[in-house]
Amino acid sequence: LGALLDKIGLERTVVSVLGAGCNPLSPDKAQQKAAVERAKWVVDCSVALGASIIGGPMHSEHGYFSGAPATAAERKRALTFHRRAGDHAAKQNVRFALEALNRFEVYFLNTAEQLSDYLDEVDHPAIKGMYDTFHANIEEKDPVAAIKAIRKHMIHVHISENDRGTPGKGHVPWAATYKALRAAKYDGWLTIEAFGRAMPALAA
Repeated sequence: LGALLDKIGLERTVVSVLGAGCNPLSPDKAQQKAAVERAKWVVDCSVALGASIIGGPMHSEHGYFSGAPATAAERKRALTFHRRAGDHAAKQNVRFALEALNRFEVYFLNTAEQLSDYLDEVDHPAIKGMYDTFHANIEEKDPVAAIKAIRKHMIHVHISENDRGTPGKGHVPWAATYKALRAAKYDGWLTIEAFGRAMPALAA
């Protein structure tokens, strides 16, 4: 597929998640190891596809909740995970664009400020961040101002309406959003994130 996309001149990016059994925040060593292996596999697949950016919540198990706020121990395990995954990605010129997701999908890194602070601590050239209009609409007091919070780490942007519908048909303030992205000197992809049925539970 990568060769075909090269032939027809289409560039590409990747989005992925960490599923059940691959939670880097878990105290279970087997899950920590599985998370690293999953991240390395995603990197290798991205290289084969010819994609240099991996977006998404590649920081915790999607859909899993501990019932409590993220702990210092979980944060420490996440840092270890990202430095290991980042080292593998850097060797192949791939970067992760970690995504802050809403509280109904993850409990670790829900806002742009949380994500930015975390990325300051990770301090790895292959571990960066992204902005998503849909999740910002849910979690941020000021979704447009959140762009400034993540600006220094932002290498990717997902565009989606507040209801996951067609951009411009809801209440996301697009003019202000684009103005803020321009002010942040962002010149990367604006990817419309549309869902298929590959993940039945999420599609439902």
